[in-house]
Amino acid sequence: MSVERKDNEWLLFNVAVSGIRCRCYDVVIPSELKHNELAVYLDDIFHEQACDNHPSVRVLTK
Repeated sequence: MSVERKDNEWLLFNVAVSGIRCRCYDVVIPSELKHNELAVYLDDIFHEQACDNHPSVRVLTK
C-alpha cells in the first residue's frame, strides 16, 4: 500500500506487484494526521492482517 497527501487529505492506494495503484476508499485517514503518525494509525487499522512475516506497518521510502 502507499499513502499520498493531496489537497490537504491523505489518499490510500493498493499497489500491485506490477506497480499499478488502485485507490482504497474503505479506509479514511484523518486529514489532521501528521506524516510521522501515519504508520501507527495504519498499524491500528490493519493489525488483524498482521502475520509472522509482516507483523506491523512500517514506513518505506523511495
